Amino acid sequence: MSMKPGSRGANFGRGNDEEGQKPLAATLLQEFQNLREKLKNEDDGEVKESPYQHLEKATVLQESRIFHDATVVTQNPRRCCQMITKLLFLLVKGETFSSAEVTEVFFGVTKLFQSDDVNLRRMMYLFIKDIADTCNPDDVIIVTSSLTKDMNTGEDLYRANSMRVLAKIIDSTMLGAIERYLKQAIVDRNAFVASSALMAGARLFKTSPEVVRRWVNEVQEAVNSSSEMVQYHALSLLYKIKQHDRLAVSKIVQQLSKGSLRSPLATCLLIRYTSTLIREDLNSTNAKASYQFLETCLRHKSEMVIFEAAKAICALPGVEKNDISPAITVLQLFLSSPKPALRFAAMRTLSEVAVNHPISVSKCNEDMETLVSDSNRSIATLALTTLLKTGTEGSIERLMKQISAFMAEIGDEFKIVVVKAIRELCIKYPKKHRLMVGFLATFLREEGGYEFKKSIVDSIVEMMTTIPETKETSLLHLCEFIEDCEFSELIVQIMHVIGETGPGTSSPARYIRFVFNRMILENAVVRAAAVSSIGAFAARVPELRPSLISLLSRSLADEDDEVRDRAVLMINALKMSSDDAELKYLIAEPLPMQFGQLERSLMVLAPHIGVMNQPLTFMSLPVVEETHVPSNVRSSSAAGKKAVVEADAAPVEQVDPAAEVYKVAQFSQLGRAFRSSAEVKLTETEMEYVVTCVKHIFSEHVVLQFYVLNTLDDQQLQNVRVNVEVGDEELFSVESVVPVSVAKYGERASCFVCLRRLAEPLPTTMNCELQFRIVNVDPNTGQVESGKKGFDEDFPLENLEMTTADFMAKVSVGDFRRSWESLGTEGEVLEKFALQFKKLEDAIVAVTDFLGMQAVDGTAVVPSEVISLKKPHVLHLSGVFVGNVSVLVRAQLQVDDATGVVLKLAVRSPSKDVSQLVAECIR
Repeated sequence: MSMKPGSRGANFGRGNDEEGQKPLAATLLQEFQNLREKLKNEDDGEVKESPYQHLEKATVLQESRIFHDATVVTQNPRRCCQMITKLLFLLVKGETFSSAEVTEVFFGVTKLFQSDDVNLRRMMYLFIKDIADTCNPDDVIIVTSSLTKDMNTGEDLYRANSMRVLAKIIDSTMLGAIERYLKQAIVDRNAFVASSALMAGARLFKTSPEVVRRWVNEVQEAVNSSSEMVQYHALSLLYKIKQHDRLAVSKIVQQLSKGSLRSPLATCLLIRYTSTLIREDLNSTNAKASYQFLETCLRHKSEMVIFEAAKAICALPGVEKNDISPAITVLQLFLSSPKPALRFAAMRTLSEVAVNHPISVSKCNEDMETLVSDSNRSIATLALTTLLKTGTEGSIERLMKQISAFMAEIGDEFKIVVVKAIRELCIKYPKKHRLMVGFLATFLREEGGYEFKKSIVDSIVEMMTTIPETKETSLLHLCEFIEDCEFSELIVQIMHVIGETGPGTSSPARYIRFVFNRMILENAVVRAAAVSSIGAFAARVPELRPSLISLLSRSLADEDDEVRDRAVLMINALKMSSDDAELKYLIAEPLPMQFGQLERSLMVLAPHIGVMNQPLTFMSLPVVEETHVPSNVRSSSAAGKKAVVEADAAPVEQVDPAAEVYKVAQFSQLGRAFRSSAEVKLTETEMEYVVTCVKHIFSEHVVLQFYVLNTLDDQQLQNVRVNVEVGDEELFSVESVVPVSVAKYGERASCFVCLRRLAEPLPTTMNCELQFRIVNVDPNTGQVESGKKGFDEDFPLENLEMTTADFMAKVSVGDFRRSWESLGTEGEVLEKFALQFKKLEDAIVAVTDFLGMQAVDGTAVVPSEVISLKKPHVLHLSGVFVGNVSVLVRAQLQVDDATGVVLKLAVRSPSKDVSQLVAECIR
């Protein structure tokens, strides 16, 4: 910060006591010596704990009453500074203060304005900023006048700091009182004052953007300041003001790219704004000039600017090899810099570029090989993983030797990065798979944590899938690993891989020994997984089946219930079925639905099991929709796991929404309802008669259940019914109407209308009218008045919409990818839409609602990087259409500044007609 000679800020640290009269350098030196002696142990020189470590809130609050002593405040400001330090320490440590305590301390601190000590004043500013969020807003207003007075003094230090505090605590309604002072301060000759005013504006922009936008002329003038700090803050605020006006931002970039900025930090900001403009429109007329500006910055005198420009060029979408070459040349020079931060930054950027442009980065291989032995392990790891990306097939053996010596010197977090790089290199050069799989297997048997070992196992499994030639060797490596593995989770994972892959190898029997050892030596979780793996071998290898049944029999006496149950299931299935295909389906194939979904379906089916007229199969189970949990109430993963455990411990009773329909005799031949919609309001809640409707979907019918609420206490409704006029008679016809005899005051009554579906469920609108007879009653007793027959009345309702989504049940699938591939492309429909949404989150909610399906795999939540970089987001949806037709949807959504949100939709189901109906739900 800059200060005027002779100002109070030049006498930093000077108080009113005698010690404050010493020269500044001597005072600071003495303080440091005293502090060092205080924190050192006389015997062994170890540093003691903080002197504030054992502070008690009650004691500190009692001592803080010295703020009300004017003598202490004016004559011993250093003591007051120490008290504020203790209070701040308690706040930072998380100590909670009651409202009364906060108010008392806050008013005590305001008494310190009567002191002219610079250090105390700065501590006051800091304390007021920190406590403003917890203090009563009415109390904060009291200090505003004192801060405004400081803002108008001739002391630059006071002016600058008071503006920053005011920006934090002031209310938007009071901003007009100090707006004039802030605008003047932006163009102040003192750089510290101007910079503080700009930072205050940046903070106020969050709460009062319209006020700050009026300062645009002063901010533009500050951009041309001679102070580098002021230029940086001014450009940042100017961009915030105009960020939604692309043309205005483009003009700012064009004007400032001509070389009017002196500040390296401001130039870095300008580079970021320029690259953003280029990414938004690569074909614009100014794109070439913008790229030339970035290239010019590669020759800037500041290393910070050079690196920012090189990084921006490398990150441009679709950048060509010739365009990226100057940036890589500059980054190569940084690799030999004596500054570790610069070497790390250059190395990390080159590592990212190597993913798409390995040949361009390969010219830096010699410099990167030198960095493998760098003392900074982060730099060395990046260098090594980048060499793996840029290396050729002939250099793999040499790289593996370097890695072997390198791995012993780094921690697990760096080893995981190396393992992932080796996996990518193996997929790139599959002929070298033996060397790289053997290398990974070597480190699999050495010391390491769970995450490191899991990354190796995952890499080997992925290479088995991608490179079939490595399947058997990789399986043997995994089998040897589980002989001496301390992580049960990894053993269970490998057991599953062996059971899935082992039976299809040339010699399945060689893997049985490893699996059987786990049945004898390991804990219950691993033993259960081993039983399942042995069962998979027995189901798919008939010649080994008798001996494997004998091995499974040994688990019938296991002490764990799960192990015994699995063994009984496997043995009975193997003995009762002689069909290999049936055995494979029973034992090796996963369930066609999740266990939770199966449980819910069985609980709903239980009351109707006696009247079933068909065999009990997965297809005959009732479809039970899942309860949608909004993303804003989803907890963290740990809390989610706890919730699952609690849910399993106390299952929620399933309530059938169509229970009242089953009680109506006219609907007994309709069977079970496929699904029921949410209640749809057909009147306003303030009306005298409140009507809602639930649509119960059956295989060939739709039952409309109308809930009627009479809100008039002096009336009773009799023979209540709803007259429905179908908009398209080719789609639906009214088959029957079931009225309700009486609708009393305050009680909901239900009447029904049954519609027969004549064609595919296309969207349609139906006119509805409530018909009833009104009979006057005594409001006190509710009895009908004698001699009153009443009169007929019609009450118009809002139109009822029937959509295709009403016939879709929200049901998730366990493995979306497997289910998607199993459906094939025969029933696939592809469509493309332009949606009128500005935000990706809003478009995802709308698409999910239009289709009436369930988002799976966590795709309903958009990652922050997708939003910031405007990348495409893939949404996975699953559901069951009426008739138990499974439907899956893959939707790719991407924000487009010109058209809104572009939606690419792929729908798969066993029926192409159903897929087409679902795709047409987008409207």
